Amino acid sequence: MREIQFRNAIQEAMSEEMRRDPMVFLMGEEVAEYNGAYKASQGMLDEFGAKRVIDTPIAELGFAGIGVGAAINGTRPIIEFMTFNFSLVAIDQIINSAAKIMSMSAGQYSCPIVFRGPTGNAGQLGAQHSQNFENWFANTPGLKVVVPSTPYEAKGLLKSSIRDNDPTIFMESEVMYGDKQEVPESEYLIPLGVANVVKKGSDVTIVTFGKMLTKVVLPAVEELEKEGISVEVIDLRTVRPIDYATVVESVKKTNRCVVVEEAWPLAAISSEITYHLQRNAFDYLDAPVIRVNNMDIPLHYAPTLIDVTLPNVARTISAVKEVLYKKK
Repeated sequence: MREIQFRNAIQEAMSEEMRRDPMVFLMGEEVAEYNGAYKASQGMLDEFGAKRVIDTPIAELGFAGIGVGAAINGTRPIIEFMTFNFSLVAIDQIINSAAKIMSMSAGQYSCPIVFRGPTGNAGQLGAQHSQNFENWFANTPGLKVVVPSTPYEAKGLLKSSIRDNDPTIFMESEVMYGDKQEVPESEYLIPLGVANVVKKGSDVTIVTFGKMLTKVVLPAVEELEKEGISVEVIDLRTVRPIDYATVVESVKKTNRCVVVEEAWPLAAISSEITYHLQRNAFDYLDAPVIRVNNMDIPLHYAPTLIDVTLPNVARTISAVKEVLYKKK
């Protein structure tokens, strides 16, 4: 084991898979000469050369389409978006080409491609650069959607995503690239579609994914436990497919649930989790499920408004106490 940053975990996952399989290549803006916008491809151009680590123009629709075509023809591209806000320019290639080619070709063609890059808020970047699209992509049959929470999770999940035969959306976070964690030096994989019970508890279940785990949920749990509240924490890891069984089994034990998600509330992943619990664990619930989401507005630039708009520790603590019918 050694401690590495999130960006290094991403780089190691890509490099290990490129050494293992000559059909894997990386393409995107600034991934080669600049070593990646967030230095997540540091040194890869030197090792693999310009035919496998490819700088592109600022043309997401174009290089996403090239990647889809290459994947259909037998390669395994990794397409980096500098931010998933820019994936909207390429969303037709993702939704109408990558996600549908297996079905529309009656199984003749698969599309083993990974679209990766940062998602969500990263500070004062304005409304157009601070959005979460996990639920958008998760709404699309044919795609898998992965949202890692730590360097360890990122490496194991990205390696599995690159090997997967389905198109996969791999969503990171700009504010996590410097996060450090001990990661094995030996190779490991984390299967897609299997949630992680980060911490066991008995009073309430918190379901979350991505940076909300380390930036919001775990600090909130630390405060709650000082008050004697035992919290079980589930990291979904993937939001398509969702490991419903792990969530339901946890709620059968705790009888209460809070879902924390950095996204707008309408038709969110938290909405889906809430529906599934009332459908499959209704008799075990002792309180309504509460969601902690972004406010239903574009994210403002002012830091005071950012603090109010996004899920935070205080709102999470308040939600837990509400499902426990405790005074806030």
